[in-house]
Amino acid sequence: MRIAIDMDEVLANPIHKFIQLYHRDHQVPLDLIIAPGTEIFQNVPEEINGRWFEYINEKGFFRDLPVVDGAVEAVRQLQEKYEIYVVSAAMEFRNSLEDKMDWLTEYFPFIDWKHIVFCGEKIVNVDIMIDDRIKNFRDFKGRPLLFTSPHNLLLTEYERVDNWQQVLDKLM
Repeated sequence: MRIAIDMDEVLANPIHKFIQLYHRDHQVPLDLIIAPGTEIFQNVPEEINGRWFEYINEKGFFRDLPVVDGAVEAVRQLQEKYEIYVVSAAMEFRNSLEDKMDWLTEYFPFIDWKHIVFCGEKIVNVDIMIDDRIKNFRDFKGRPLLFTSPHNLLLTEYERVDNWQQVLDKLM
C-alpha cells in the first residue's frame, strides 16, 4: 500500500516561521494565538496581513522550517510497512523547490528522490493521503487523513489525526 504525505503543516512547520518573521518585522508577539478555522495572516493586524505572501515567496523560506514533532520517527516506521511518497504542491511557490528538496534531504534522507513529488494539484494514485488541506482530498479515491492545523480545526467530515503518534496508532 502507498501513502502520500504532505510537507507543510504535516512534516514541516511553516506557522512557527511565520510567527518568527512577523515578530521580527512587526513586533507581533511570538505567543500569537491562531483562532480555530483561520489562517495565520487573519490573526495579525490588517495592515500587515499580506506579508505572509511575501515571506512564503522568498528564497530560503522553506529551507529551515522546524520538523513537526515525531514526524521523522513516524515516517521511518511507516516506511517499514508502506511505500511512502512525500507529495507537496510546491509548484505554487517557485522558490520553494530547491528549499524543499534540501530540507527533505536533511531531515528525511531515507526517502528516495523517486518518492518525492512536487506538483500543482495532488492527483496521485495512493491508498492513503495525509494532508492538512481538504482541497487535496477532492477526487481522491483512497483514505484521507486530515492532519490537524489551526485552519482546519472546525472541519468534522474527515478522519482526523492530531499528531504523528495518532497516525501510527491508526496505520501500524
